[in-house]
Amino acid sequence: MSDDASTAEEIMAGVYRALREHGYADLTMQDIADACSKSKSLLHYHYDTKEDLLVAFLDHLITTFERRAEAGADRPATERLVEFIAWFGFDPDETDREHFHIALLELRSQGPFNDRIRSQLQRSDRVFRGTVAEIIEQGIAEGTFEPIDVQETAALLVATLDGARTRQITLDEMDVDGDTYTRTVARTVIDRVIDPMLAEGVKLPDVEAVEVLLPRDEPVSVAPADRMNGRST
Repeated sequence: MSDDASTAEEIMAGVYRALREHGYADLTMQDIADACSKSKSLLHYHYDTKEDLLVAFLDHLITTFERRAEAGADRPATERLVEFIAWFGFDPDETDREHFHIALLELRSQGPFNDRIRSQLQRSDRVFRGTVAEIIEQGIAEGTFEPIDVQETAALLVATLDGARTRQITLDEMDVDGDTYTRTVARTVIDRVIDPMLAEGVKLPDVEAVEVLLPRDEPVSVAPADRMNGRST
């Protein structure tokens, strides 16, 4: 790995940790520098402003998701779709993930006022919906899913799951049985949307079992050096 790529990865991991710890509103370049053990001047060498760095971080998160989705493209569509659904869920004791998603929600709230952030959010939505659509199309081709309106179903799934995560982190929402809101919605989506799509005799993997296997690591390892304003160290 080149020094540029290594530096970029360390900076992206630092943004992740700093957002998790400080949130978006109070985040400073010094907080990020401390989180990645780099100097503030080094960050400004690669990114002129905090906005530049956060826009690059959003791009990095989306690219991470795209590459993980591509890496699993040879697996059965049923496994891939359940994994996508499970990816949105988290437990009350996963405080680091919750704090990070709260910070992301703060950052997303800037979309109506910031063209660059809004552009990344629009890209994220396209990638999520596109990934689900591609999985459903794969399942139809495999004969595991019945033919349905692919784009409409993809849009419904993404809106429902993303809305559930937002509701859980903003309202601390739990269902009547004490489970997290995201888990409850995930099971409901599978029961009401995914199960009716299945061809006769096809079974889905268990969502809780899939959640155990999902990566919970920091979003690193996919930050090429050219994310850093085209500059070199």
